[in-house]
Order: sequence, then structure tokens, then C-alpha cells
Amino acid sequence: MQRRINIWANIDWLTVALYMLLVFLGWINIYAAVYNEEHQSILDFSMRYGKQLIWISAALVLAFAVLTIDINFFSYFAYIIYGALMLVLVAVLIFGKEINGATSWFEIGSFRVQPSEFAKTATALAIARYLSTFNVKINTLKSYIRLAGIILLPALLIFLQNDTGSALVYCAFVFVLYREGISEGILLIGFFVIVLFVLALVLSKLTILLLSISIIFIIFWFLNRSFKNIGIGFLFISGITAILFGVNLLLKLGLSLYYILLISLAISSLIYIYFSIRYKLKNIILLLVFLLSSIAFTYSVDYVFNNFLGRHQQKRINVVLGLETDPYGVEYNVNQSKIAIGSGGLTGKGFLKGTQTKFDFVPEQSTDFIFCTIGEEWGFAGTFFVLSLFVFLLYRLIGIAERQRSPFSRIYGYGVVSVIFFHVAINIGMTIGLVPVIGIPLPFISYGGSSLWAFTLLLFIFLRLDASRLELL
Repeated sequence: MQRRINIWANIDWLTVALYMLLVFLGWINIYAAVYNEEHQSILDFSMRYGKQLIWISAALVLAFAVLTIDINFFSYFAYIIYGALMLVLVAVLIFGKEINGATSWFEIGSFRVQPSEFAKTATALAIARYLSTFNVKINTLKSYIRLAGIILLPALLIFLQNDTGSALVYCAFVFVLYREGISEGILLIGFFVIVLFVLALVLSKLTILLLSISIIFIIFWFLNRSFKNIGIGFLFISGITAILFGVNLLLKLGLSLYYILLISLAISSLIYIYFSIRYKLKNIILLLVFLLSSIAFTYSVDYVFNNFLGRHQQKRINVVLGLETDPYGVEYNVNQSKIAIGSGGLTGKGFLKGTQTKFDFVPEQSTDFIFCTIGEEWGFAGTFFVLSLFVFLLYRLIGIAERQRSPFSRIYGYGVVSVIFFHVAINIGMTIGLVPVIGIPLPFISYGGSSLWAFTLLLFIFLRLDASRLELL
């Protein structure tokens, strides 16, 4: 049963105020980032700060329009919206304009729009619609496959546009799945894959193999609490390795220690599988499959890294991992950004007084690196204030999500939180050199109409759903 209420009285105006404050801070910092003494008026529409005011005005109209839409529209048409955006992502691959190496934009005259920004909202709606469907259980193979399809399809299409940063944002939806009860084992496997990917770039294959074997023995002990079986397994591997090492020296086969250990592991695995079946040892086969899959994955890392990532992306990762230096290339932006933020000190140099900003030392300072403008001109106090606003916004949105009576609204709300959190964490992380530069904007603050409109749409759909939560009795 539903009852009609006055949605304007039930809108979370505190969240709206946080949104407005962040948008305003973005506008004045864009003004500072591209300030030109010949165009001093902040209302100069030939400059980025003037154009941003147009995007802000349009975003407010969009927000008002969203708040007037019937609450049922978003759930009823979630799949249609998602499908339409997927078609648009395909179309941009064919008809889109290439900018900075990525074919992610439609260009109509001087107006540009980036569909990948809006696809995040469509994906959040589709996930919410699927998981809120009656009788859907998240921890089933069918649900895993369907959810993976919903999330990976737009990520793949965006990756094909050569926009790796925007594609990685879809990893954020794992937080939604975790809130809705996905198996922790799936998350642990995902975390292990990420760690293994990084280790495969930093460590030798032999070191990773030894670490993997050690981890498997530790896991086996936690599962079975048997030092005897661990000792038997260790003797198998050690004995067979010693024999193979002797044969290799005697016959002068020239096998490296890595391949000797790999062959030993294969033989030991077959023997251990036999004993596990005969003596009914638990989890042995599963652990061995996990170990062999890890080894196979380490081999695939080099291929993926060298064939699927561009040279500039490889450099960015290598620089963060300390494997490569390129101070006048891919490191330049980050180094200048850190100089700008560090030079701000406690209270900053003052509005329009940032030297790094004023003399354009940091490229893309009004878009991806807008945070360093805040750091230089407003100092630690300013960056702390902006970060506090984001933390408060995320905390507020989580609270709003938890008070929803509708599963669809709650799940979508966590989608909003996940996307905003990922953008904030990665954007700020890359400006201070903690993560590779992947080129994603700071929500509500970075210059750009597509980004601002997409985040406005993402947020205000949730506020519209929340405003009608009391309609459900």
C-alpha cells in the first residue's frame, strides 16, 4: 500500500547543502586554477570558470527535474536505461571523438559529452533492480554470472575506448555486493588476485612460487590443524625437489630452480591428491587447484601488462611501484602536484596566490588535478575541510541508505556511495602519488559538464527515492 506525501518536505536538505557547497568550492577553485588577468571576471563565459557556471546551472535544472519524476520510474525502467547506455557506449566507439588518446566523447559543435560518466548511474540502477527482484539469491552461480555481466559489460566497452581509469571505477560496485551479502570468499579471492598481480610485477616468479606454497601450507593448517599432514607434504616436495635437482646436475639439463620446483610441485600434487582421496583429507584438491591457478595467473600478468596496457599506463604503474623513474615524463604531473600541495603549508598561500597554479606547472589542474590547487592555495586546513565534507557526505549517504524501506533504494544508495568513494579515494591518491594516474575527476569539484551532470544525476536519483521512502506502509 502507498500513500502520497509531500516529497519537498522529505528531501534530505543537509545532503543537498553538502552538494551545493562542494559544487561551489569546485567552481572557485577552477577559477583559481585557470585564472587569467585578462579575463578576471568569474562570469567570463569564454573561460573554463564561466563555462563551469553554465554546467552548474544546467546541473541544478537536472536535479530539479529528477526530483519531480515518479519514484517508480527508476525501478521500472532500470534495465531499459542500462540497455540504452550500453548502446550509447557502443556508438561512441564508432562515432566518438578521440581526446587525449581515448575515444570517449561525442562532439556537437563546441559541446562535448562523455557517456561513460552516465553509465555508472545506469549500472547502479541495473544492479539495484536485479538484486531487489523477488527470490533472487546473491550467493548462487546464476547470480554471480548475471551480476558480473551487468558490471563488466560497461567496463569492457569503456576499456575499449582506451579509458582505463573510468573502466576501473566499476570495481567499486563490489562494495554494494558485499553489503548485500556476497560470500566473503569471493572478496578474498578478488583481493588475492590484486595482490598477486602487483607481486608478479615486483617479485621474481621463483619468489612468488615459494610464497604461494608457504601460504597454501598455512591455510591448510588453519583448515585441518594437523602438523603431521603438513610435515608429510613438506617432505614430499623437499624430497622430490632434491632428487630432481640431483638429476638436473647429473644429466646437465640446465633447468632453473624455478622449473625444478614447479615439476616437483606437480608430482607432489598428484601424490597428495591420491592420499587425500584415500584418507579423506579435506580441502586438499581445492587448495591445490587454487595454488596451480595462482601460478598460471602469474604467467598471464606479463602478457596482460605488456599487451593490454599502453606504454604510458605501464610507466605509471612502474613508477608507483618504484620499478622505473621518469621525472620529466609520467612522473612530472605527480611531482608538480606534490610540490603544489606541500608548498601550501598549514593555511595555504591564499586565493589566487599559488605559484604552481599561476604558472601552469601542473597540467590538467582544473580537471583531474584540481585537488592540488586546493592544497596550494588553502593549505592543509583547506584540504582537510574538503576531505571532511566528502567523509561527511559519504557517512550521510550510508545512513540514508540504511533507513530505506525499499531494497531497490537501499542497494542503489550503496551504489552511489561506492562510486563517489572510489572517485574521491583514487583522485586524491593519484595527486599525492599513492596510486597510478588514471585520469578520473574529483566528484562535484573537477571541471567538466559530463562529470558534474553524471554525479548530480547519480546523487539526486537517490535523494528522490529517499524522499518517498515513507510512501511505503
